Amino acid sequence: MSYNERMQLEKLERQIDSEDPAFAQKLRTGMPGQPALVASWPGLFVLLTGVLVLLFGVATQLPLIGIIGFLLLVIGGYKQVREPFPQEDSGRQSR
Repeated sequence: MSYNERMQLEKLERQIDSEDPAFAQKLRTGMPGQPALVASWPGLFVLLTGVLVLLFGVATQLPLIGIIGFLLLVIGGYKQVREPFPQEDSGRQSR
């Protein structure tokens, strides 16, 4: 790393430290962030309902019910990935 790059990095470090000390501390300690996949209750409910409807459709040999169950299963899985629980606000207001 060149001298200029080191100086720019140190300047950026000081700027982050002055603007957001909590974030700077997290960067220094290397604390991991929130996991990418976190269960959301609505997504989990739709996912489990889809499994039950799919199994019911298979047990009763009604293809339409099985297809509906499969679609619910896919929608619930999508919601699981896309709509995690909201992060708790640490007292900071968004800008």
